[in-house]
Amino acid sequence: MNIKKTFAIKGMHCASCVYVIESALKKVNGVSQANVNLAIEKATVTYDPEKVTDEKLMSAVANVGYKASIKEEIETEDKEKEEKQQELKKLLTEVIVSLGLGLLILFGSFPKLSDFAPVILKNPLVLLILATPVQFWAGSRFYRATIPALKHRTANMDTLVVIGTTVAYFYSAIVTFFPDVVKKIGIEPMPYFDVSVIIIALILLGRYFEAKAKAGTSEAIKKLIGLQAKTARVIRNGKEIDVLINEVLIGDVIRVRPGEKIPVDGVITEGESSIDESMVTGESIPVDKFRNDTVIGATINKSGTFLYKATKVGQETMLAQIIKMVQEAQGSKAPIQRLADLISSYFVPVVIMLAIFTFVVWYVFGPSPALLFAILNTVAVLIIACPCAMGLATPTAIMVGTGLGAEHGILIKDAQSLETAHKINTVIFDKTGTLTKGKPEVTDIIVLGSGSWVMGSKKTQNSQLITHNLLRLAASLEKGSEHSLGEAIVKKAEEEKLNLKKVNNFIAVPGHGIEGMIDNKKIFIGNRKLMMREKISVDSSEDKISQLEQEGKTVMMIAIQNSQPSTHTPELLGLIAVADTLKETSMEAVEKLNKMGIETIMITGDNQRTANAIARKVGIERVLAEVLPEEKVNEVKKIQAENKKVAMVGDGINDAPALAQADVGIAMGSGTDVAIEAADITLINKDLRSVVSAIILSKKTMRTIKLNLFWAFGYNIILIPVAIGILYPFLGILLNPIFASAAMALSSISVVTNSLLLKKVKI
Repeated sequence: MNIKKTFAIKGMHCASCVYVIESALKKVNGVSQANVNLAIEKATVTYDPEKVTDEKLMSAVANVGYKASIKEEIETEDKEKEEKQQELKKLLTEVIVSLGLGLLILFGSFPKLSDFAPVILKNPLVLLILATPVQFWAGSRFYRATIPALKHRTANMDTLVVIGTTVAYFYSAIVTFFPDVVKKIGIEPMPYFDVSVIIIALILLGRYFEAKAKAGTSEAIKKLIGLQAKTARVIRNGKEIDVLINEVLIGDVIRVRPGEKIPVDGVITEGESSIDESMVTGESIPVDKFRNDTVIGATINKSGTFLYKATKVGQETMLAQIIKMVQEAQGSKAPIQRLADLISSYFVPVVIMLAIFTFVVWYVFGPSPALLFAILNTVAVLIIACPCAMGLATPTAIMVGTGLGAEHGILIKDAQSLETAHKINTVIFDKTGTLTKGKPEVTDIIVLGSGSWVMGSKKTQNSQLITHNLLRLAASLEKGSEHSLGEAIVKKAEEEKLNLKKVNNFIAVPGHGIEGMIDNKKIFIGNRKLMMREKISVDSSEDKISQLEQEGKTVMMIAIQNSQPSTHTPELLGLIAVADTLKETSMEAVEKLNKMGIETIMITGDNQRTANAIARKVGIERVLAEVLPEEKVNEVKKIQAENKKVAMVGDGINDAPALAQADVGIAMGSGTDVAIEAADITLINKDLRSVVSAIILSKKTMRTIKLNLFWAFGYNIILIPVAIGILYPFLGILLNPIFASAAMALSSISVVTNSLLLKKVKI
């Protein structure tokens, strides 16, 4: 069985780095999938642990010039944050030194500006002394990444920087030590240390700002981790003691006082309170909690004191699962990113060939001094073409988008789900538990016929007693059912304090109803399909059933096989109508989707008349009624066959196949673990308006990604020809290598900044 692990990767700077590392990991025997994310500097690898070890994976990364280290647990975030802070400090030092020395060199060597410089700064040997530490100390990170890459016949952005700056530096060194030789070939012996030094300084400055900006894209996870309580007040051996959060055990009884954070997930055993769950669900209104209600770790107790039993601790808590899901989503790769990866895999080699072409053309056909023009234009091509922005365009936007969703109670499983959601033009809603609260109540109990039949007693005309006996009969049978409608009947019987009867031979018929033996008589409870199957006529009660259904109520019919032998047709005893209240947000969510031009459909096992009544209330026109649980997935397929991109919204186990089949499956956070696992998006805030928010978030994220890619590709498409010198014959314009490095750094910063603007989007 394959497992998935996350590695932190050091030394990546561009899209070609991503491609090289992914290729190296995929070549390891036993690795089925490898995704490398430049923005968060991590690789997520799926592999067979029997064939692959962590050491093999880290070795594969090291062999192509990068460093990998295992990163799995949430606790390592603090350590990683500290390492990044240290790296930022080091980078800032290199930037300050490089810029300081670079400006001195520029002051002493740049035409006209050097007229005002002191004589010592005009000395080429002094300029060489100032440039050397920048080239080989501050620029050492470029050499450290390039040398191993060249050993393995690969190239990346650092390769371009090293070639460009090294050419400029050593040309200038030759001019410094051998000026007469340079004069003999018709070139004025002018050093260009300013080119190599300022290029390195500006690229380092760009990386510094880029790193600072990228840190802002992962704020969502940092906020989530910061929510966790540090200690818990546990009752052990009759005493209350404070223990660290990682020392809490399943089954521990924990006391929570007003204003305190709830340490871990659990169930209230004593007391009641109002709890602020906004930090996890995004829902700002506190939720009242009573005995047997569940509580979520990291939420805040607003009022009462209560005791609760821990049911999930450590990595099993909802907060830990949310963090894990967000991390995986931010580390995943959107389909649109494949374009950038594909192009970047060829990009650096193509740029090197273009640089060689530029040198040859300028050296052969360029004006005097041809060699100098050839060198400067070649350096400009190498520097301007660094593909940093391409590698950052997609992952930075995905990070911000998924993080923003998590802050609003919308958990997105992966980048592909976020990308696909913007194409959705049809949303299918399951009824029970999705459009409705999933807590139906009994509204009508109707005894048919004379009402004189009472199992196990004499005839009576007491209508309340007759009604109670019908309810007792239904509740006894429904006690074995897990259906929400059955739960409503059992709850009603408990409210009436009825003693239930023993049931034998209980059978559930999916999509129809249930049957079983009570007092040696066979009882049936279900819908029309069950009555038709058992050949039980409901014609005489059709008017009453229709009236209830038109009111949006679900009608369950109760029948008994009262005679022997069992071949006799069962008799219809009565009807129980159950109504489920619509969620407060259902109508608003459907209205917003309709305004966006997205078709809304309701799918339910209810009969057509009841389904239509509910759909009318919520504003849905297309209804798929009387759909058996196993048929839901086929209904989704039929709608997809209409060339529609379908989102399925559901919460039950029977919704899981349909959620998986849909282009985007959306599970309610209050639903089952199976449904959540099958879904692409989970609404832990249980707010149907978040379906709209998820689609809007997807549209905004995709717009940001496309703008980022347009900027990244457009920048290269426009400026590479300028760097080659295509405008020189017409306008006499050449791209100074210093300006090329500034433009390259600016492109990366602009892409990350544009992604950060997503944080301001209202969803």
